[in-house]
Amino acid sequence: MMDELTMVQRIAVWILPVIFAITVHEVAHGWVAKKYGDNTAAAQGRLTLNPVKHIDWLGTIIIPGLLLLTGTGFIFGWAKPVPVDARNFKKPLHDMAIVALAGPISNVLMAIGWALLARIGVTIGASAENVSLPLIYTGIAGISINLVLALINLLPIPPLDGSRVLTGILPHRLAWQYNKLERYGFIILLILLYTQVLNAILAYPMYFAQNLFFSIAGLN
Repeated sequence: MMDELTMVQRIAVWILPVIFAITVHEVAHGWVAKKYGDNTAAAQGRLTLNPVKHIDWLGTIIIPGLLLLTGTGFIFGWAKPVPVDARNFKKPLHDMAIVALAGPISNVLMAIGWALLARIGVTIGASAENVSLPLIYTGIAGISINLVLALINLLPIPPLDGSRVLTGILPHRLAWQYNKLERYGFIILLILLYTQVLNAILAYPMYFAQNLFFSIAGLN
């Protein structure tokens, strides 16, 4: 459906879903960290939905913008990570895994919200297309970006959230060795993206998840 939109319309449709997906993801980490005893993010004013506090120019603006302009059909991004100090947790590895999961879970919940918004657009239908179509298009964008962020962040590549969960499961010695990969994580992710390996890894789970959420939206 997005193919019929002009570039300006695509930007208008995607901008809010992308900003909210990235911002709420980071706030979720900080909020859960605070619940488990770490106030670092709160003390630095990062428990806010104000996107200015979370914007990373490369991950929030440049990368999503380039992916949108090049029409890859695969859009993702990131914000400045909220600071979390695991030393404030009672059970550092376990609690850090829970904090890590909060991000992808927030994206799934947002995908549900965007699906319901699209459902409203579908219900309105052709009787008021100037209202229904923006709701449907924005809902599709919201579903897509949030599912992509959830799935990418569950990959076990340090420092993605999936690696924090895996660290909480691995024996301490092995976890320490595994986390040495963190310095190469961004490079690994870019290589996977450039070589289309990331698309291949995410293709089936993304297809399944999109079908599920598009059904909720009434688009299937």
